[in-house]
Amino acid sequence: MKFQPKGIIPAMVTPITREGRVNESALRKLTNYLIEGGVHGLFPIGSQGEFYALTFEEKKMVVEVVIDETNGRVPVYVGTGAVTTREAIALTQMAESAGASAVSVITPYFIRPNEEELMAYYTSIAKSTRLPVLLYNNPARTGINLSADFVVRASQVENIVGIKDSSGDLTLTAEYIRRTGQRFSVLAGRDTLIYGTLCYGGKGAIAATANVAPKLIVEIYEAFMAGDHPRALLAQFRLAPLRLAFDLGTFPVVIKEALNLIGIEAGIGIAPIGGISPKAKEELKEILKNMGLLT
Repeated sequence: MKFQPKGIIPAMVTPITREGRVNESALRKLTNYLIEGGVHGLFPIGSQGEFYALTFEEKKMVVEVVIDETNGRVPVYVGTGAVTTREAIALTQMAESAGASAVSVITPYFIRPNEEELMAYYTSIAKSTRLPVLLYNNPARTGINLSADFVVRASQVENIVGIKDSSGDLTLTAEYIRRTGQRFSVLAGRDTLIYGTLCYGGKGAIAATANVAPKLIVEIYEAFMAGDHPRALLAQFRLAPLRLAFDLGTFPVVIKEALNLIGIEAGIGIAPIGGISPKAKEELKEILKNMGLLT
């Protein structure tokens, strides 16, 4: 049976020291915090992990540290997308050598390949590795929105096993699910739509807010899978204030600031992204207190 991505998979932040280096001890602490929170996988060096701001060597270090600290307890999905096919292949092969369970590949950004060029991009990456490959649709960041027709075609490639959809368009997410069937894993990439995605038949979520509130987001999934839909929906509603707090700062710093507040030294964004204002920090503290994450 094919590897099937499922459950709650945090899109991990990359903790950074004041000197601008990867904070290995904080990364290990975060890894354990998430696994102890009941998550079903980990996803380093994605968008929330500031992949676009890290060097190849920094990415390699993050991947190796997370895989080492995880020690087989949950699958590790590594973000390996890039602007060029050759860089994405190099990152994918690095992840495979490090012992990753699967890779998630965002579309190119800045440039706008057509669908045939995108198919060649994904097919070339898939052929370069034995690992399962997840497509990653994030049109607000990349300017490319993967159509349902494209995803159906890509799903025919043997080791392309699913997609993370951060479009925020639940109609599109539902079309991915309807047209690919149960053999293909469609995961929510918008944290406010986890419950909705599960209702349509999605397999879980890759969630940034799970860095901070892993138990709550796991509750959405596990309550739903147990048939307790009212409890799952209530958990989704309880999560909403944290996801909506993303507007308190420049992406992706709010989740890092929230982690700082609960005792995991995530630092701030990689320059030019900084921290959040004192006023915003107070608002964030209040949200975390109301969620029971901060006393």
